Amino acid sequence: MPTTATASTDEAQIREQLQAWTRALHDKNLDALMALYAADVVTFDLMPPHRVPDAAHYRKNFERWFAGMPGPIDYEIHDLRTIAGGHVAFCHCLGHVTATRTNGEKADYWVRVTVGFEKRNGKWLMLHDHVSMPIDMETSKAVRTLQK
Repeated sequence: MPTTATASTDEAQIREQLQAWTRALHDKNLDALMALYAADVVTFDLMPPHRVPDAAHYRKNFERWFAGMPGPIDYEIHDLRTIAGGHVAFCHCLGHVTATRTNGEKADYWVRVTVGFEKRNGKWLMLHDHVSMPIDMETSKAVRTLQK
């Protein structure tokens, strides 16, 4: 079992990784973004394919998303909870996305995010990423606003 100091340091490093992810997303810096993922990451994404088997394929999802948003993508992390132990960590949060699509439409929605990390060669990498939206059970449509 890791010491409290080690766990605290690991959690701080994971938070730094998430901040780096947010900056890379905002700047649409694909290389910086993908450097945060393990090559063998498995993701469950909002856009097809919904199950993405590795970082190379996940990069294509980001390329398509970035192409649909000509300007910066703003992403705010809310209610982040992180736990780390040894070489494995887990976090979940709510993410608020705002941007402008190529057709001028404003994107403004909330997602639920769960990320699994693994420490490899001293660096925390995203090994699993799950992004989702709840659905309205009566309409079968995504709920894009935050309802606490």
